[in-house]
Amino acid sequence: MEHTITKFENKVSKFRPTEKAKILKAVEWAEMKHGDQKRASGEPFFIHPLKVAEFLIDFGMDHETVIAAILHDVLEDTGTSESEMKKEFGRNIVALVDGVTKISIVKAKSKSIQETETMRKMLIAMTKDIRVIIIKLADKLHNMQTLKYLPEQKRKRIAKECLEIYAPLAGRLGISGLKTDLEDLALKHLKPEVYKQLSGTIHLVQHENMNYLKKVERTILRSSREENIDIEVSTRAKHIYSVYRKMKKRKKAVDEINDLLGIRILCNTPNECYTILGIVHRLWPPIENRFKDYIAMPKSNQYQSLHTTVMCFEGRRLEVQIRTYAMHYTAEYGVAAHWIYKDNHRNEKLKQEDLAIINKLKRWNEQHVPQVEFWEEIKGELLRDSIYVFTPKGHIVELAKDSTAIDFAYHIHTEVGNRCIGAKADGSIVTLNTPLRNTQVIEVMTSNRGKPNINWLRFAKTSKAKSKIRQWLNKHNEDLIIEKNIIAKNKPIQPPPGAPPKDKVQTDKSGSDAGEIIKRVLDSARVQFRIGDENNMMISLANCCKPQTGDNIIGYVSRGRGIIVHKRNCPNLKNINEFEERSVEVEWEAVSPTSTRRFEVTSKITNDLFSEIEGSIRKYGGHLIEGKLEENDKGNLKGAFTMEMNRNVDYKQILKSIRTIPSVLNIRPLS
Repeated sequence: MEHTITKFENKVSKFRPTEKAKILKAVEWAEMKHGDQKRASGEPFFIHPLKVAEFLIDFGMDHETVIAAILHDVLEDTGTSESEMKKEFGRNIVALVDGVTKISIVKAKSKSIQETETMRKMLIAMTKDIRVIIIKLADKLHNMQTLKYLPEQKRKRIAKECLEIYAPLAGRLGISGLKTDLEDLALKHLKPEVYKQLSGTIHLVQHENMNYLKKVERTILRSSREENIDIEVSTRAKHIYSVYRKMKKRKKAVDEINDLLGIRILCNTPNECYTILGIVHRLWPPIENRFKDYIAMPKSNQYQSLHTTVMCFEGRRLEVQIRTYAMHYTAEYGVAAHWIYKDNHRNEKLKQEDLAIINKLKRWNEQHVPQVEFWEEIKGELLRDSIYVFTPKGHIVELAKDSTAIDFAYHIHTEVGNRCIGAKADGSIVTLNTPLRNTQVIEVMTSNRGKPNINWLRFAKTSKAKSKIRQWLNKHNEDLIIEKNIIAKNKPIQPPPGAPPKDKVQTDKSGSDAGEIIKRVLDSARVQFRIGDENNMMISLANCCKPQTGDNIIGYVSRGRGIIVHKRNCPNLKNINEFEERSVEVEWEAVSPTSTRRFEVTSKITNDLFSEIEGSIRKYGGHLIEGKLEENDKGNLKGAFTMEMNRNVDYKQILKSIRTIPSVLNIRPLS
């Protein structure tokens, strides 16, 4: 331990004497506070905060960040009060430490709520001082590096969280080196055999191609000198997790991925970047659709670079990145660059308010996004990659990747979203659920008759769009109650005695006689709903069965507590009084409980084919929506049908049931 502290003392020599003294005071104080605490590895616990602080020193962070890193577990693990720490180190240090300190388990109702609220607290603190999250990411990095000492199940849970939350967060902040380290370490524990294989293969490929890449470097350097441009050329290997994602996306083995290595070129000015791009394309032909200009249109984390792939020597593909030294600095350090020491002053190029993620978090905090929705929004929108699209007037709009025209419409204005009836992308009409692509020009078509419908919630991606759709539906559709990502439907109104059934279908007959063949069926009825006189009901998830998104669920209208959502197979349902009378249909906002399928039938001439098909579908809880039959040249009936069925039902079983109808000659599913 003594050797570790001595080594650390040597690292802080770069700081001013007064700053160094404060750092060493923190070391002595934290060591005393942690006392004999041990890590899972058996080593003294205090080694962990020292390692986190060491990383931040190597990263170039200021002395306050280093002190907060040394103290980051003191409040949480030693019972020390904030006031005591404030007395020793001041308000700024306490604010940083508190930002990365977990919310007390005593205050939280459950472990999951504690984790969500801790993450929320940390991200909100990050909007005030970005150093909070930089300390947390450094803490996460050292924990991932020492994960092998924990039980396997716990290792995998932490690695999964790292891959879903912390690595994307580092990416959104523009700290690419930290992002790749976290991703690779997570893969190492989630899929150790895959990690081992890929690590070995990439190292081998790099070694085998050393001479080839040196030849490429010499060629680029020579051509640049002829243009009087000073550049720096380096070889880079794709990081392991990146290769793994490519393998999954392309469904290829590692030996079929032919761009494991790449070249990076650094120069002085943006104009030189484009000149060098021209040089590279003169040397080797570019591959179509593999050029990206992140200089003209930076990523949301302010990343800038030119990316191109060329057919290089020996007909081998090679990816080339071209950027300035300043762009490279931002790519490596991201928003942390603002706090990094450089010639004893801070780098002012990239501030935290320049990042979309910071501004988005501030908006969410002002909107008071509910705790239940917050975690899903973090993973589903905040940490997802962005796309950039244009309005018809040329204004740039940033949206989450896979956003649709609905998200775009609500981004422009709430009423544009509410009145949306269609959209065009680059002049061509697209469906409202079509994912938008980078750089498309999007035009929204509106009408006074346009209005949101419940399906919009299933393909809207942004929290703003979902929130506005929920508000409209709750206000204008009294048959629905939408809250906490759950849709509750009011109970069916029972028809008065003697009234025709609601599921009656309209039919077209090929004549006037009762025995004529029905050749068309169309469902025009829609079931209406209600829940007595109850309005503005709250929705909550049952604590007994804890339903999760995608579970088969049902709601119960409690007295005074709103709608409580249970799993349909919850054993407690049988003990609830008046459950049948007070139950309501509910479904997940993001998961449709039904799916629509189409099929084609060929049959002998018969009068009652529709009713027989409808009967076969109803046996499995489905419903025939539409169908049309025509006689073919062989004297048989042939036509396509559309049915609605429960997702839990086997589609093949329904087709098998229809196939048993005596008049049916053939049946096949349609896409």
